[in-house]
Amino acid sequence: MSQLLEVSGISVTFDGFRAINNLSFSIAEAELRAVIGPNGAGKTTFMDIVTGKTRPNEGRVLWGERSVNLLRMNEAQIARAGIGRKFQRPTVFEDQSVAENLMMALKANRSPWKVLFWRAAALDHARVEALATEVGLGDQLERKSGELSHGQKQWLEIGMLLAQEPRLLLVDEPAAGMTLAEREQTTALLVELAKTRAVVVVEHDMEFVRRLNCKVTVLHEGSVLAEGSLDHVTANPQVIEVYLGR
Repeated sequence: MSQLLEVSGISVTFDGFRAINNLSFSIAEAELRAVIGPNGAGKTTFMDIVTGKTRPNEGRVLWGERSVNLLRMNEAQIARAGIGRKFQRPTVFEDQSVAENLMMALKANRSPWKVLFWRAAALDHARVEALATEVGLGDQLERKSGELSHGQKQWLEIGMLLAQEPRLLLVDEPAAGMTLAEREQTTALLVELAKTRAVVVVEHDMEFVRRLNCKVTVLHEGSVLAEGSLDHVTANPQVIEVYLGR
């Protein structure tokens, strides 16, 4: 299977502190991957580099079939190229309905010139309904987003990202603050999404990672310490020392 994203030999230093240290990472086109590691392991910086928020001092980040160099692109260009990022805290428009939030996300995915003359067509309404259904909010379209539960807001934000048809979704700690039922539904959603695109989940919660049942990459001091199934990496003595032994 061809690699969708290939990060090789990247390093980044902030004020003398090496946040990422010769990190190499790759993910295939339709793959679910969990990235774990102690605080300060470089998980957030890794996502910042892939989305263009932070520039590494060295290394390469290649994207897609044509191996486009992401380091030559800005954040907006990277988003348009098909990389979506879901932050830990949901940012939805609380005063707008679920449908309106999704419609705005669809609209935002158009060129500035097209947005000027854009009117929601029947096709857009159908797309909004499909997106809402996909993330488990099909029966909540008219509800104000501010009334949704924490978990539902997270799903809405995933739906808003899906409106942009990303080929890679970076999801930061989706399980945080969710009820058990919401966590189970989130697991099912992420597993389903990874059938048609790459999904990278950065997570602290080992139980949640276990449910995802996917390949795990362990970061430590800015580089990959171990990679494989959760059972494989948690049996690794180095992983136990840096992560589980604390």
